[in-house]
Amino acid sequence: MSHLTTHVLDTTNGRPAAGVAVTLRGPAGDVVATGTTDDDGRVGELGPDTLAPGDWTLSFATGAYWRALGTAAFHPRVDVVVTIPEQPAEHYHVPLLVNPFAYSTYRGS
Repeated sequence: MSHLTTHVLDTTNGRPAAGVAVTLRGPAGDVVATGTTDDDGRVGELGPDTLAPGDWTLSFATGAYWRALGTAAFHPRVDVVVTIPEQPAEHYHVPLLVNPFAYSTYRGS
């Protein structure tokens, strides 16, 4: 069994990014799950209990987040594509660090 979680951090304000809508698309491009970051910037498990091998896309509605704060931003959405291997691990955590004009991501634990 494998699963995916995410966490969004607002590096401009030094806090979790609450209220960011997140969409997970499977390898075929279909929407598999949606969620919204909580007060700690986290979305618990997204999608099925077992992730099929292939490229999965996490879409973060960062533009709406910045607009709600009254901040102009360059990226209306951040798409992070991750590859799940043929024999997936048990857990995939994908943190996203955002500011109005840049973002970065990595495989977390």
